[in-house]
Amino acid sequence: MNDIRIEPEWLVAGAALLLLGTGSYVAYGAYQRRTRRKGLLARLERVGYQAAHQVLVPDGMGGFIHIDHLLLTPRGVLLLDTRRVAGLIFGGDQMSDWTVMGRRRYTFDNPQPALYDRIAAVKALVGDAVPVEGRLLFSNHGKFTKGKPKYVLMLDGIEVEFPAVDRTQTNFPEYALYANAWSRLLAQLRPSPHLFTNL
Repeated sequence: MNDIRIEPEWLVAGAALLLLGTGSYVAYGAYQRRTRRKGLLARLERVGYQAAHQVLVPDGMGGFIHIDHLLLTPRGVLLLDTRRVAGLIFGGDQMSDWTVMGRRRYTFDNPQPALYDRIAAVKALVGDAVPVEGRLLFSNHGKFTKGKPKYVLMLDGIEVEFPAVDRTQTNFPEYALYANAWSRLLAQLRPSPHLFTNL
């Protein structure tokens, strides 16, 4: 019987190829995330005159609240809490937990109360004269089969509810008020260490 002998050079070459393949896979994944992030930011910034992403807002009690995206729109300030959830999503305004049926079944806390806290924190900074709206922005990888709960918005629907703005058209009466409030808001923000949510 002949013994099969693998030369050390072949082992080194095989290990190098394996590492090269793994590195390429990791690099490609990072490239995809960067591409999705750029696409998401471009899409969001179309619906606002100005934007701030991944920020901390004072909560009024000495702490800070993380906000994924803030936009200055013709309707006032819009804050977005983004969620990348794949599968069928079952959630409701009165449910404490929402359930996802996909590759695996899991639940997560109803995100609406946290959204209300974020809206309140931003309202405290911009004042009562400027409208503040909030939305739970879900990726198109998920689907609410029993209807969407209050303030839930799918990514494909953002430009339906918040049409793209013409940044050269800022001569409507409220713009100066909104822009002044936006400047005050920006002065209070800090960068957030939270990871960026790619949709």
